[in-house]
Amino acid sequence: MSADLLQRGKNIKLAVFDVDGVLTDGRLYFLEDGSEFKTFNTLDGQGIKMLMAAGVQTAIISGRKTPVVERRAKNLGIPHLYQGREDKLVVLDELLGQLGLSYEQVAYLGDDLPDLPVIRRVGLGMAVANAAAFVREHAHGVTVARGGEGAAREFCELILRAQDRLEAANAAYL
Repeated sequence: MSADLLQRGKNIKLAVFDVDGVLTDGRLYFLEDGSEFKTFNTLDGQGIKMLMAAGVQTAIISGRKTPVVERRAKNLGIPHLYQGREDKLVVLDELLGQLGLSYEQVAYLGDDLPDLPVIRRVGLGMAVANAAAFVREHAHGVTVARGGEGAAREFCELILRAQDRLEAANAAYL
């Protein structure tokens, strides 16, 4: 973990996640009746809960819209959910206006081109290990883990570590 990433993580007040390819492995599963399902990693979910318990707000911004994501956000207690929104920077602008935060106070985890404008604009913009190469090139950092396989947990722990809160977050379970 680089000193630059830790420095960028110190003042984060809002962590924002893409869904497909970040909180999931990026595969889309469609059933014969037209419904779909996604798989989520429980380690990622626990990381998000730890982040929220430490006082960092969370949000999801996804270009696709599905009830499964709404259910996952509700289960985790993520208060800010935006689905079916392709221009993620416009959504982030709306959210920052509501919360009274600046770009420098935002961390974002994405994987593909629609995420890139946000990744480049925020204080800590990261890509998952299996993100598109162009996105990885322009991110502040890249996770070791792949999307849907612990990348969000790694991202959350980076923020907690940068804010000297990771030990306390883990100790709560001892």
